[in-house]
Amino acid sequence: MMIKQIISTEKAPAALGPYSQAVVAGEFVFCTGQVAVDPASGKLIDGGIEEQTGKVLDNLKAVLEAAGSGLEHVVKTTVLLGDMDDFAAMNGVYSRYFSSDQPARAAFQVARLPLGAAIEIECVALLK
Repeated sequence: MMIKQIISTEKAPAALGPYSQAVVAGEFVFCTGQVAVDPASGKLIDGGIEEQTGKVLDNLKAVLEAAGSGLEHVVKTTVLLGDMDDFAAMNGVYSRYFSSDQPARAAFQVARLPLGAAIEIECVALLK
């Protein structure tokens, strides 16, 4: 029987609702979508798409590390943008975090994101 392990870390924002930061199931880590919230203050950071993308990926990195994985083990991301015109700027930051062996990815423009964020990213990774 496969069991799931709930992942929680203070190095990433607390969940805003009834969900986990991540769940480990089998050899995979399923990370909840992260927005650019500062874990200490619980507030959306100041700045545009580049600053928010960096914070989102830092938050995902913290969750993955708490699960015993890391960004280098990500196999799939889903990027949700408030404005598809931010795609190129997001890509510039994203490519610094995933410079080689890039994961598969989907990107969508959505009507609205939590807290008025410009971006949200979720991912699936392998355990180390």
